[in-house]
Amino acid sequence: MTCFEPEALGNLIEGMDFHKFYFDNTEHAGQKIHTTLLNPNVHLMGDEGACIAYIRLTQFIDKNGDARSRQAQETRVWHKRNGRGWVCVHVHRTGAPSSVTTADCHF
Repeated sequence: MTCFEPEALGNLIEGMDFHKFYFDNTEHAGQKIHTTLLNPNVHLMGDEGACIAYIRLTQFIDKNGDARSRQAQETRVWHKRNGRGWVCVHVHRTGAPSSVTTADCHF
């Protein structure tokens, strides 16, 4: 998988190691987080390809107990691979980071 996203500071990221760092070092237990995908637009590219663009709205309670929202615009490219089903092969995101960290949230 490849991606462009704010955390990568304008660099094209390849593979999952970059993302694994965030998954392994962010605690989500007990957080109240709600994600909504707005205005999804899907383009099928034959039988084995698809592209979806949407607005991702993430709602959470911050460390002060206040309700907050973050918005990001995302595009994802999917490839249907034999034996693996649909696999995301590229992500492009602008706007807010995709994850809400423990520093942002109230427990």
